[in-house]
Amino acid sequence: MTKKLISSLLTLSLLWAVTSCTAQKQTHQNTVKVLTTTGDRLYDLSTYTTTLQKNNKNNNTPDITLMPNEKYQTIYGFGAAITGATCYNLMQMAPADRKAFLTTTFSETEGFGQNYVRVSIGCSDFSLSEYTLCDTQGIQNFALTNEEKNYLIPILQEILAINPKVQIIGSPWTAPRWMKVNNLTDLQPYNEWTSGQLNPAYYHDYALYFAKWLQAMKDNQINVGAITIQNEPLNRQNSASMYMGWDEQLAFIKNELGKTLRDKGFPNVKIYLFDHNYNYDNIESQKQYPIHIYKDPQASQYVAGTAFHNYGGTTSELSNIHSQYPNKELIFTESSIGKWNDGRNLKRRLTEDMEELGIKTLNNHCKAVIVWNLLLDEHGAPNRDKGCKTCFGAVDIQTSNYKTMQRNSHYYVISHLAAVIKQGATRIGIQNNTNNQILSTAFQNPDNTLALIVVNKKQQPTPLTVKHTNTYFTYQLPPNSVVSFLIPQN
Repeated sequence: MTKKLISSLLTLSLLWAVTSCTAQKQTHQNTVKVLTTTGDRLYDLSTYTTTLQKNNKNNNTPDITLMPNEKYQTIYGFGAAITGATCYNLMQMAPADRKAFLTTTFSETEGFGQNYVRVSIGCSDFSLSEYTLCDTQGIQNFALTNEEKNYLIPILQEILAINPKVQIIGSPWTAPRWMKVNNLTDLQPYNEWTSGQLNPAYYHDYALYFAKWLQAMKDNQINVGAITIQNEPLNRQNSASMYMGWDEQLAFIKNELGKTLRDKGFPNVKIYLFDHNYNYDNIESQKQYPIHIYKDPQASQYVAGTAFHNYGGTTSELSNIHSQYPNKELIFTESSIGKWNDGRNLKRRLTEDMEELGIKTLNNHCKAVIVWNLLLDEHGAPNRDKGCKTCFGAVDIQTSNYKTMQRNSHYYVISHLAAVIKQGATRIGIQNNTNNQILSTAFQNPDNTLALIVVNKKQQPTPLTVKHTNTYFTYQLPPNSVVSFLIPQN
């Protein structure tokens, strides 16, 4: 990204923020703020306004009717993973350029206000090496590595300085290898990064591992609000992984992790189960993974909810789990783009990805949406040998100058959501009288404004009329577009 482009993007995000404040302060509260992106980039997070009008009895039936009295889940936030690769690329940027990008991404007043990030506890497949935080046997040898000290922690501190409301969830890709065995029958030592299982003899040490990580982050002024116990627990591949069936996760939470976090001063850190695909990787014994754990009250008491990825199955599984345990939370923690899904083709990906990540997850009770790498280089790097070699970032940066950037669909999706749906917002009822080419979801923010996300999958401009109580507004949806509306209430 050239200095001119960085300046233009920051100006665009500032215009969005200033327009938002102005709309909320107007005497008659009649200005609807509009953020628009199209697959051809003719509209590129472009800001507009339209005007609320009083209902006319002769109005035709509205395309969308908002129903704030019908309430669903409360929203925590939207964001991307701050992986080792993301941190590395950010640290190669000039400090002023990095600050401009992070401000545009995370600031509530000068940017799009992304506010929920995921980090790995130890390495991931997008780290600079394979490692854990206790590679020398003995939990007393726990220590942060240079990857945390020189990359992750400085970047998180910079993000939190821009937006202190950013929430953080941590996930391990593997336990230290000295804690792993080949399987739970033979219990033979397993000195490999990939696969293996957690030795039950080390449940207590591994619970301390989580507590020590939470404390180490806190010591660096980083308060982590949530964890998952294992990234993709049914995945035996990748550059680092560890198999953990539902019965293992249940025993670990019930017997060690829950009480250890409580006793070590982290009783409010949320524990989310699973962190894997909707279809449970088609392993019959692992289907309904979280339900097995919820059924055990001693384990369930420590569990906030379940996290899902979308590399298999459909979002209908979210509502399936919610229908059985409506008081348990659902969050979405990973999706990626890459060569396999034409990930840099915004004409194809924009509306598809907003439908999958922004409409279907939220309309199926998710409280947060987090995508995979925030920032990779043009080669999808840095990455690990056995990890994903074909992934793209939400944003890609050129290594020739560490300035030139391309925003991909996931950046647009998360920015469109975070810009209008604020932390603490409540999903509300919506009546959509259009066909299945116009998709929508709606929320009421803590400040009483309404947020509406609309996806136009049609290849032609489409007029839209939105009604709320005794007011309505109109807007011409561009073809193949995503549009976010921030609507005042009188």
